[in-house]
Amino acid sequence: SMAGRLEPHLEALRRELPAPSPAVLSVLLALLAVAITFLIWRFVLGRRSSRKAVLLLGLCDAGKTLLFARLLTGRYRDTQTSITDSSAVYRVSKDKSAHVTLIDLPGHESLRLQFLERFKAAARAIVFVVDSVAFQREVKDVAEFLYQVLVDSTVLKNAPALLIACNKQDISMAKSAKLIQQQLEKELNTLRVTRSAAPTSLDGSTTGGPAQLGKKGKDFDFSQLPMKVEFVECSARGSKGEEGDADFEGLEKWLAKIA
Repeated sequence: SMAGRLEPHLEALRRELPAPSPAVLSVLLALLAVAITFLIWRFVLGRRSSRKAVLLLGLCDAGKTLLFARLLTGRYRDTQTSITDSSAVYRVSKDKSAHVTLIDLPGHESLRLQFLERFKAAARAIVFVVDSVAFQREVKDVAEFLYQVLVDSTVLKNAPALLIACNKQDISMAKSAKLIQQQLEKELNTLRVTRSAAPTSLDGSTTGGPAQLGKKGKDFDFSQLPMKVEFVECSARGSKGEEGDADFEGLEKWLAKIA
């Protein structure tokens, strides 16, 4: 073969060339390591920059659509239960060149996972909106949906930033973000213990065993997740009602940070 015929010539060439000194070899290896690191960094950064979507998730009547409208227009409007997605470009107020695409997804149980399946790969971040007034009554349903999001293979791989937006804080019966965090951690811990069957991710694949949410042998808390999780209190309606402004400064700051 041609390789066999070339081998003697290659061997002669190797004998002619001087062997690199240890110092030169160290420099070459260092340069190679830097080049590989740079290529990996560019690859990761490129993948992240291609993900410009911020998904608004949550149960029905959590206030996602009003929050979506307020962020884009500042104005109050009456909303109805969404049966499809809505999307628009959101520009950060202090830097108009920084922007993300807000996507409001339906919260109905029969629709939410199929819409999440459609948009999850494009998500740079997720805003999970919680009704702080109805939370005590809905905590199990909220935790169930959040669990399905957190064990999805694409979400775990991309690790988009996650904000739990505790909405409707203008109402006196609203639960605090701290209490909501504690109750969600407790419910998510219970869910991961009780799930014995191999979970199916949104794309239909199985992980080969029970989802490992958090750290094995420890009670679950949000700090164990691969993505950064934050909580804010907000009110899409605002303390002055329909005529006033929304109260979501914490949400706006978070969007500016991740844009």
